[in-house]
Amino acid sequence: MATVYDFNVKDRTGKEVRLKDYEGKVLLIVNTATGCGFTPHYDPLEKMYAEFRDKDFEILDFPCNQFANQAPGDDDDIHEFCTMKFGTEFPQFAKIDVNGETADPLFEYLATEKPFEGFGKGLKNKALEKFSDMNNKTFGDKAYIRWNFTKFLVDRSGKVVKRFEPTVPMDEVRKEVEKMIFEK
Repeated sequence: MATVYDFNVKDRTGKEVRLKDYEGKVLLIVNTATGCGFTPHYDPLEKMYAEFRDKDFEILDFPCNQFANQAPGDDDDIHEFCTMKFGTEFPQFAKIDVNGETADPLFEYLATEKPFEGFGKGLKNKALEKFSDMNNKTFGDKAYIRWNFTKFLVDRSGKVVKRFEPTVPMDEVRKEVEKMIFEK
C-alpha cells in the first residue's frame, strides 16, 4: 500500500528530497500562493509549526500558480515573501502544479486518497466553488485540488487521514493536528 513516503519532491533550490526522510512525523502538506485571499493562513500555520515542530510535526509548503495566477514569481521570490511577511520557517518546496497533466504525483496521490467534498455552506463558499469550477474546467478529470491552501493531514505512518479545504477555519485544522500529535 502506497504512503506519502513513496514520493520524492524538489526543494526550492531544485534538490530532490525523499518524503521518507519525514517518516514517523505528523505532516500537514499544503499547496500555497502568495497573492490569494487565503494567504493569511501562513500566520496560523507558522504559529502551529513553531509550537509543535519539536513534537515531530512538519508543515510542507508547495507553492502553486494554477489558481488565478496567485503565486507569481520564482521560488526565491515566494520564499522571500513568506519569510519576510509571515516569518515562515517550515520547509518550502519548489513551485509545482497540482492539477492537469503536469500535476505533481504527490498531490495526485493526496487528492485521490482524500477527494474534494465541497467548500461548505455559505455565500462565500458557494462563490469560491463556482470560481473554482471555472478555473479547473481546463484540467478535466485531473482537477485534483480545487484552490490554494488545501491542506492534507498525514499520520506518522504516512497515511493521509484528512483533507481541509481552504474554507475550513484554521482553528479546526489546529485541533485535528493536535489530536494527531498527542495521540500515541
